[in-house]
Amino acid sequence: MFKHFISLQWKSFWRSASASSGVWMKIFMGFWALYFIGMMALGGWGAYKYINKELCLDPLTVVSRFLIYWWAFDLVFRYALQKMPVINITPLLILPFTKNKIVSFALGKTMLSFFNIIHAFFFVPFSILLITEGNAPVLNVLLWNVGLIALVYANNFLNILLNNKNTLIYAVGGVMAVLGGLHYFEYFDVTQYTAPFFQGLYESQFLFLVPIIVAIGLYIIAFKSFVADLYLDAGLATKSETVKTENLEWLDRFGKTAVFLKNDIKLIKRNKRARTTVLVSVLFLFYGLLFFTGAVEAYEGPVWKIFAGIFVSGGFLMSFGQFVPSWDSSYYPLMMSQNIKYREYLSSKWWLMVMATFISAILASGYLYFGWEAYLAVVVGAIFNMGVNSHVVLWAGAYVKTPIDLTSNKKAFGDKQAFNLKTLMLSLPKLALPMILYAIGHYAYSPYAGYLLVALAGIAGFAFRNMVFDKIERIYRTEKYKTIWAYKQKK
Repeated sequence: MFKHFISLQWKSFWRSASASSGVWMKIFMGFWALYFIGMMALGGWGAYKYINKELCLDPLTVVSRFLIYWWAFDLVFRYALQKMPVINITPLLILPFTKNKIVSFALGKTMLSFFNIIHAFFFVPFSILLITEGNAPVLNVLLWNVGLIALVYANNFLNILLNNKNTLIYAVGGVMAVLGGLHYFEYFDVTQYTAPFFQGLYESQFLFLVPIIVAIGLYIIAFKSFVADLYLDAGLATKSETVKTENLEWLDRFGKTAVFLKNDIKLIKRNKRARTTVLVSVLFLFYGLLFFTGAVEAYEGPVWKIFAGIFVSGGFLMSFGQFVPSWDSSYYPLMMSQNIKYREYLSSKWWLMVMATFISAILASGYLYFGWEAYLAVVVGAIFNMGVNSHVVLWAGAYVKTPIDLTSNKKAFGDKQAFNLKTLMLSLPKLALPMILYAIGHYAYSPYAGYLLVALAGIAGFAFRNMVFDKIERIYRTEKYKTIWAYKQKK
């Protein structure tokens, strides 16, 4: 039976309208997977060496102390990024497959997820060093790892149960953030109460059974929940919600463009997937802490400051903008049949990204705490994002051929939306060009000359905006019917 499911998945992948982009996506994600695997393996080896040699502490005790934060971060990270076990269930319900088999295969797919496997590349090297250098008993280390693996899979099934339960997951993330802050400022140390459990997975030969039982229990609950909702007129039915009408009259000053701006703002407010991208863009505001605090030694080079400035101010541009025009894919053919000018449509997207970038630059004013030069990097990055990257994002969007289903449970970055070789090549200048410009000015004259070159590039983007928009509009017209055809295809 599972052989049939695998065969259907394989055919679905190669016959979809996004097959070519899917292949490139797999190759691209493969490189990133290898990168993260290498970093996790290096982290496991480095954590042991640093704790043992530099801090002169027991590596197992230190790591076990902070595993509560690892568990919470893994859960929140999964909620934002991991795909739900959806395998085009609706067509299968009319075929001679039992519901139990369908759900078993769907949940089984999640068990092979990269989110589950990646943790092993940290704990395996760490455990090998515990045995070879720390002379730890092999059985105890093995049981400790079994307990941690069970917690990983418990998170996997818990994430499935928490899907679409925004309030609960935000509460978990908020509580852990508060506890982390209290721990950092030495008001309350939650690890004093959680460390004995994680340490007990190593010291006790029976405590590892607790996370195993929890994981099995969560699997059974998730299984029964999926089976109970596996009806066309129940769990798989499209949900209708009553929403309030909003005029958003303050946008009327933008003329005809206001119609599209209002539509985008309503889309963001009413759809989880769009709201998730906005949440991700807010998290980008904190990305600069890695660069301006000196937390990561590798990021202390001068060129990395402008890199941070681009990301801090461009979170919305990169998370929401990269999906233009896929956000409108459900009604894109209808919209193209109306008397709508591409210039007005593209201008609305451009203004939305510019306004969001401007607001992000203001919210990032907290970086003044690290010196006005740190905030200068953010401001210059915002100018470049508004003047150059906003156009690059729209340009790349012309080649987006994969629709977004706003009613699905897929996460904001869980599938292969908005990706192909052309969009990848057009995305490289967003980060490489400002870094190159800054490096030229910095090493040729001074850091301020580097900032000036990047800012001038952004200003030039504003100056030649009409010329660039003409080119982008022609590309959209050329790709119009290919895009409409692709958006009509079912994955």
